[in-house]
Amino acid sequence: MSTYTTDRASPFTRAVISSMRKLYPEALADQSWDNTGLLLEAPFDPIRRQMNSVLLTIDLTKAVADEAIERKDCVVVAYHPIIFRGLKSLTLSDYQQQSLLRLALEGISVYSPHTAVDAAPGGLADWLADIVTGHLPNPEPSTHTAHQATAEETIPEEGEANEGSGTQTPSEQPAEEKKKPQRPRPKMQRTYSKPTYPSHQQVDASKTDLEGDSVGHTRSVISPVTGIEGFEGAGMGRLVTFNEPQPLTHLVERIAHGVGSPKGFPLAIPQGKQVEDIQIRSVGVSAGSGHSVLKGVEADLLFTGELSHHEALAATEKGQCVITLFHSNSERGFLSSVLKHKLTATLREEWERVRKEEAEGEQLTDEWEDAIKDEDVLVECSAQDRDPYGVVILESSKQEGKPMR
Repeated sequence: MSTYTTDRASPFTRAVISSMRKLYPEALADQSWDNTGLLLEAPFDPIRRQMNSVLLTIDLTKAVADEAIERKDCVVVAYHPIIFRGLKSLTLSDYQQQSLLRLALEGISVYSPHTAVDAAPGGLADWLADIVTGHLPNPEPSTHTAHQATAEETIPEEGEANEGSGTQTPSEQPAEEKKKPQRPRPKMQRTYSKPTYPSHQQVDASKTDLEGDSVGHTRSVISPVTGIEGFEGAGMGRLVTFNEPQPLTHLVERIAHGVGSPKGFPLAIPQGKQVEDIQIRSVGVSAGSGHSVLKGVEADLLFTGELSHHEALAATEKGQCVITLFHSNSERGFLSSVLKHKLTATLREEWERVRKEEAEGEQLTDEWEDAIKDEDVLVECSAQDRDPYGVVILESSKQEGKPMR
């Protein structure tokens, strides 16, 4: 007879949780504000038993929840916690709560590691540091700033004339012509690309030509986390100091290759400097919103997901450079290049252990026995997960008439 077990999650869920805690203990997280760990524990439903699969995502959006339900995943590992503060209710009118309720109904649990991944040795901060200390095939590409128009190439102001154009200035025009009404605004025919996003399928170590962590340097933790056995060297952020100064253009190329070849990302440099002339000796690295980790760090370059306007301005006024990627683009590539492979290996071992423990239990239901007989293990990255921001590129522009000033 079929039994609906309401007080236990599936045995595979248990294996996923223990695997994540082995790789990234919750004690590593910044517990002063973060909310890591098992956020949604869905009960085991033998009637609608899920696949032995895990879906990795940075953000648990409605699109990702739909994907997990369609795939019949057992657990969603969402880097960012979908629950940050205490909830007084769970209702379908709230879009995030709606996703949680739908996942629970389908028997899909949610786990969030967040800053535990940031702090772990070999975790997110080290992955970003590996990118800036990576090496592209010789010779490394040379990056140039875009050509800037000279004074002769600029569009003239209203009333000005290009040499040889035959256009009269206002002082040369007859009085009656000066009284004519202004010409209508010119029509602009422009073609923009669709929003573009980094291709994180290209970030996998087997698919990129960036050889990470290969340029001579020293590396230190900016904000250490101590007292956790087996995780010496843990902490938030990394400070990279190169043995020899590196051209900023080379770092731009490495970062572009390392995070999935975005069409562009913000770069702030001190006024009066040119990108191709800047040499970088040290880099402060932090994923996501990096100000709390990078404030006060003396480095030539700050590399993070995002900084506010005033934070970036303060850095450039001090002579520092800043590269940001949009918040989650500094995190997403880690899922496919590192976490997917680490979790798969650890989960295979944990699932074997859990299956043996469960098989030794007493009075197992037929459905529970069927669940622990399934040897499959699958970890995949979400195809729907992306940063809210994409980059729109002006592909062509045709102007009819003279621009209004």
